[in-house]
Amino acid sequence: MTSTLASGAVRLLAVAALAAALLAAACGSPSPDLFAVDRSGTIPRARLRLIVNDAGTVRCDDRRAVELSGGELLGARDLQRDLEAPAARALRLAPGRGSVLRYRVRTPDGTVSFADDSAGKPAVLDRLAFYVRRVAQGRCGRAR
Repeated sequence: MTSTLASGAVRLLAVAALAAALLAAACGSPSPDLFAVDRSGTIPRARLRLIVNDAGTVRCDDRRAVELSGGELLGARDLQRDLEAPAARALRLAPGRGSVLRYRVRTPDGTVSFADDSAGKPAVLDRLAFYVRRVAQGRCGRAR
């Protein structure tokens, strides 16, 4: 009976050690980026690099990360989800003749390229452009 009790204690200690190791490994893992946007264009200050992280931060033009509001983070997560299909297809839409801004968006699912006046844009791309402008102004201190 003592050996059964001892082997049970050894198993319990082994399980506890494994659980502790898994928790420690997960705690040090950085949160993934939801998406990265490179914007360029024909107007002043059009060039922008925006990286949105699932931890609730955004980096603008390689500066330090700043906090997003809860609504901005939820919006970014919705955008990433809605970008899955176009990114998986590596959607590339040509700019029109009156193009002012161009976007390249990288997600875990792939890359999408489009311009503000690209024909046949899915609605998510206009939502993304608006999101980028709003976050660039509100969190990055950019004029646009």
